[in-house]
Amino acid sequence: MMWLAVVCAVAGAFFLAFGAQRQGSAVKNNTGGLALGGSGFVRLLTNPRWVLGLVLLGVGMALNVVALTLGTLTVVQPIGAIALVITTIVNSRDQGIRLNRATVLSITACVAGSALFVLMAVNVVSENTHVTVEEELTVVLLLTVVVIFFGGALVLFKRHLKSFFYIMGSGMLFGFVAVLTRIISKQIFDPNGLFLLNVQWYSIIAIAVAGGLGSWFVQSAYASGPPDLVIAGLTVIDPIVGIAIGITILNELRDDVPPVVAIAMAGAAILAIVGVIALSRHHPDVVKRRRAAKKSAA
Repeated sequence: MMWLAVVCAVAGAFFLAFGAQRQGSAVKNNTGGLALGGSGFVRLLTNPRWVLGLVLLGVGMALNVVALTLGTLTVVQPIGAIALVITTIVNSRDQGIRLNRATVLSITACVAGSALFVLMAVNVVSENTHVTVEEELTVVLLLTVVVIFFGGALVLFKRHLKSFFYIMGSGMLFGFVAVLTRIISKQIFDPNGLFLLNVQWYSIIAIAVAGGLGSWFVQSAYASGPPDLVIAGLTVIDPIVGIAIGITILNELRDDVPPVVAIAMAGAAILAIVGVIALSRHHPDVVKRRRAAKKSAA
């Protein structure tokens, strides 16, 4: 079963990578590098390349769910970082972009930091089989703050937002989506036999809002930056946010965790996030857009 889980995870990473690249190029051609608007999103629904990317992403997510069902988080989760490497290679060849040293180092930091963080976190957390109403409500309230912050910034400063904003926003929002999905699934399959009656209405609303806004941020990130950055946000920031919520709110951290491990986890998370920041500043596509903007301003 474990080998089958690994195969599904690797295949899922390939589907996610190619799906992100197809959607990214479709959005870029559709918007010309400008901010994504409502009419632009409607046009994307009729774009075969974008729809193909959506299908590939769906297959990748389904394979990842199967992998997590058959295998353990320790083995499966770090494999998702492969998608970042695949997306970078595929996009650079498709767009005729030559990767610079800073980009390679940034991707290495993203993959190494996220993999180390997840591997260490899995070894120091204990699965919380029961989430209290207070813990669930805390997650929803914290998500509300995140939605207000990112949603408010989108409304007030839309023309001045860069790709890194959308990457951070989508990564954080989908991190909350993953946590709420886990909570709701636990409630549905609770031994009390109440199934959907266990699910709280505010969690349903919260996951719908976070998923919708996060999806919009993903498409906006495609419009303002290369697909490599989008995958970096979803494979680096997403799991870090999810595990951080599990540790701080859902009390999944064991009591016997050595301080050195906690410090190492924080260091790994910082390394991964720094890699995302560096990638958003030094990627050849980003550098090219920055120079073009300076020329047009001059």
